[in-house]
Amino acid sequence: MAKVAFIGLGVMGYPMAGHLKAKGGHEVTVYNRTSAKAEAWVKQHGGNQASTPAEAARDADFVFTCVGNDDDLRSVTIGADGALAGMKSGAILIDSTTASAEVARELAEAAAARGCGFIDAPVSGGQAGAENGVLTVMCGGEPDVFEKAKPVIDAYARMVGLMGPAGAGQLTKMVNQICIAGLVQGLAEGIHFGKKAGLDIEKVVDVISKGAAGSWQMENRHKTMNVGKYDFGFAVDWMRKDLDIVLNEARRNGASLPVTALVDQFYGEVQKLGGKRWDTSSLLARLETK
Repeated sequence: MAKVAFIGLGVMGYPMAGHLKAKGGHEVTVYNRTSAKAEAWVKQHGGNQASTPAEAARDADFVFTCVGNDDDLRSVTIGADGALAGMKSGAILIDSTTASAEVARELAEAAAARGCGFIDAPVSGGQAGAENGVLTVMCGGEPDVFEKAKPVIDAYARMVGLMGPAGAGQLTKMVNQICIAGLVQGLAEGIHFGKKAGLDIEKVVDVISKGAAGSWQMENRHKTMNVGKYDFGFAVDWMRKDLDIVLNEARRNGASLPVTALVDQFYGEVQKLGGKRWDTSSLLARLETK
């Protein structure tokens, strides 16, 4: 059992912290900017609540963060009340935010300056994966630090891999989002075409999902897409945030991402339809309004 701090109790962080307490058996202290969420977590899971990130991190062996973006991440880690200010030498900061590789490297340097380790550890699997403790975790950091952190991360994961030095976890998550964007657009177009052709979508998917066209997105999203329900899963606003990170990184490294850039524009159209909080499969809604 380790002493663990968890900062950021959103849709993903709340259940992840819960698994660290219940499944991992760790002593967990939580912090959330909206204190009511932290109070609810403590009431449900036990553990402790802190009033600042620094207080949560004090004496912890592992400090987890899971917030919205680069700026949110800096606000809870750097500064007098940030997590790093409260961390003891030898502790490890594990960031599960989907953020830039740049901020991951920045935090790795800041942690090292305090004698602490750092792992960027963004996740894939969505809300259901977090709630069921079966997330895929893509890590960047030093091998010895990763080996210490992995048994703790395992509490909410089914797959944990070290992809390279600091920032490599975030870069791998970018690859993940690139692939998802293309898959969802393809699935949306396939369902749209099938409907226009007068086909029974359930029968079509039952057949093609067993062949080369099959995917997680097809298996888990085609039913709700077919009936126009987009209230399950990862929100369009968050996907656009992630794709912005991807496209900025591509501009830096010279990668050509024409499909990703186009799908990002399509998600912008979904936002204009009022779908900011719809899930990412709502690319179909855009096609059905044309």
